[in-house]
Amino acid sequence: MERNKGIRRENAKQRRRAVAEWLITRIAAVILLIACIISFVSTQATLNEKRQEQAELEAAIEQARDEYMELEKFVDADDLKGYMEKAAIEDLNYAYPNERRFYDTSRN
Repeated sequence: MERNKGIRRENAKQRRRAVAEWLITRIAAVILLIACIISFVSTQATLNEKRQEQAELEAAIEQARDEYMELEKFVDADDLKGYMEKAAIEDLNYAYPNERRFYDTSRN
């Protein structure tokens, strides 16, 4: 009888240990799954930001390419004087002698 009690106690300890190991394994798997989901969501957010940044850079490249084509057109046309005049008037706000410019200040 005493021997059976000892065997039962050992079997109960083994069952408790197996249940504890099973529970720990399941909890670890759930934690790992949650960490993977968080990592995936974070990666997707970063990917969306990078795609938006790429689109902005591509737009800037296209604009620079357009400016380059315009400059190339002026250089090829041998109308450098016309280009310099346009640049002086638009970019540097130069004016011809005795030229009057009127500015609309009512918008400010």
